[in-house]
Amino acid sequence: MNRVLALQKKLSKWPMGKTLFSMALARMAPYFKTIKPRVKELRANYIEVTMAKRPAVHNHLKTVHAIACCNLCEFAAGICMEASIPKHRRWIPVGMDVKYLKKTKTDLRATCDLSEVDWENCNEAICHVPVFDLNGEKVVEAYITMKVSDKPKR
Repeated sequence: MNRVLALQKKLSKWPMGKTLFSMALARMAPYFKTIKPRVKELRANYIEVTMAKRPAVHNHLKTVHAIACCNLCEFAAGICMEASIPKHRRWIPVGMDVKYLKKTKTDLRATCDLSEVDWENCNEAICHVPVFDLNGEKVVEAYITMKVSDKPKR
């Protein structure tokens, strides 16, 4: 079991374990703490994560700022990659295509499904991350390209 899923299993036994787990993951890259993501579901090849609409992530229109939405997408894709990739492989984002489809006026929910990735043979993985508002409407859609390679031999 990889370290992300092992940490989830360990913390799930504690009171407030899901919250502690989400906070620990956000600390992996400190800028993720700005959006306060909450992991709702995580397993190999799949994640669902939420973000509250709050003043700290607003733009001048009092909707969720585009960059906060990008952070949510990158968090979802990165954690899903980390929970899914075999131990002998590594990843790094190399590109991101984002479409802002509607104003983001509510809390947000993002998903990433990597179940189609052939982890042993791929050189890159495309993480499709749709983001939905509380009404179930798609408000943002991202495609994040991750370069995948073998870890160097030690």
